[in-house]
Amino acid sequence: MFKKILIPTDGSALSSQAANAGVHFARSIGAEIVALHVSQPFAATIGFDGMAAAYAITDEDYEKAAAEQSDKFLKQVLDRAHTAGVTATKCAVSNFNVADGIVQAAADNGCDLIFIGSHGRSGLSRLLLGSVTAKVLSLATTGVLVYRVKEEK
Repeated sequence: MFKKILIPTDGSALSSQAANAGVHFARSIGAEIVALHVSQPFAATIGFDGMAAAYAITDEDYEKAAAEQSDKFLKQVLDRAHTAGVTATKCAVSNFNVADGIVQAAADNGCDLIFIGSHGRSGLSRLLLGSVTAKVLSLATTGVLVYRVKEEK
């Protein structure tokens, strides 16, 4: 059925929980995975919060830090896949819109399913924070499996 599954991660505990479930799902159906991290370009930090000016960060510094962060997040997913015996590759992209980056990476890597976590926020928090998962659902031209992550209290 599904042969190649895209599993996006942002490095958070909840994203890691969804990635674990995605790896187990891939193993159960004999699929391979593509672990994905989407960072935002340097220009996004300048335009929205002035971070670069306040901390005197150069675009080279930012790109290097973003690449190191992506490698760290993706290594966690690849290690889980290796332990589970699932074939896995990694992909790191930069996009102003994370949901666009996820959907484009799925197409570019020939994935037939996007396995993505959802926090299940509602009300004002969803309105203020938005939902990458909801945006992926509206943009994707391939299958999307939404895994409801559980926040520990």
